[in-house]
Amino acid sequence: MPKLGILAGGGVLPRRIAERRLSDGDGVFVIAFEGQTDQATVEGLDHAWVRLGATSTTLQQLKQASVEEVVLAGPMRRPAFSDMSLDMRSAKMLARAGRKAFGDDGLLSVIIEELESDGFRVVGIDDVLGGYLMPAGAITQHVPDEAAEFDIARGKAVLEALSPADVGQAVVVQEGLVLAVEAVEGTDAMIARTAELKRDSAEGPVLVKMRKRGQERRADLPTIGPDTVRGAAAAGFRGIAVEAGATILVDRELAIDIANQAGLFLAGIEGLRELEL
Repeated sequence: MPKLGILAGGGVLPRRIAERRLSDGDGVFVIAFEGQTDQATVEGLDHAWVRLGATSTTLQQLKQASVEEVVLAGPMRRPAFSDMSLDMRSAKMLARAGRKAFGDDGLLSVIIEELESDGFRVVGIDDVLGGYLMPAGAITQHVPDEAAEFDIARGKAVLEALSPADVGQAVVVQEGLVLAVEAVEGTDAMIARTAELKRDSAEGPVLVKMRKRGQERRADLPTIGPDTVRGAAAAGFRGIAVEAGATILVDRELAIDIANQAGLFLAGIEGLRELEL
């Protein structure tokens, strides 16, 4: 296997990917971003710390480490462009991207294009970390009932309408009412603020999360894990529905156990249909 470069955001996924490749006897090199990557991610691993916006340095480090494949993994807290110190290559890249750079998927697509233009092969998380994708159907003791299915359908319709705007991947729905749409704060923070918005009824809210239509699959796949389930339980949710076959489920057994104890359902659902050309 070629040496893998990991552009590491936060969370546990970058470390899991590194450990999987190392266990197979393959080499890894981690690009850790200042203020983004957890220190524990790079302990004992070949790595380099760089700042966001230092594209030339990042590419140079990957080449010096003899990296051939690159994967983007882990959430990134996205600062305003005005707050970043961009090098010349980053500035030119964003200028070429234009308005695409303001959307999450648009920006990631531009980053992938930049990596490929320098000869790197960009792979997806599911290509290097098998067994983490959400299966179809409910995987918990509780399953969506008719009312929950209605909220799931409503959530999918909202995400479909928002898809061209390239904003977020998740929405919270309760009895047909849209309580929250994910923006820059991320899914877990959106769930937390929804606790004050939910209706006092027997039917709690449902989180619906999936890829945007036409989203670049090699970056920013929808991701949930035990923290997401804990947050949903604390906020009084009744369940979580995510795109089957395209959502990363971290620590599956623990997430299921937490959901079962809280009386929540975890279900894999069909994603948005791609437009026919």
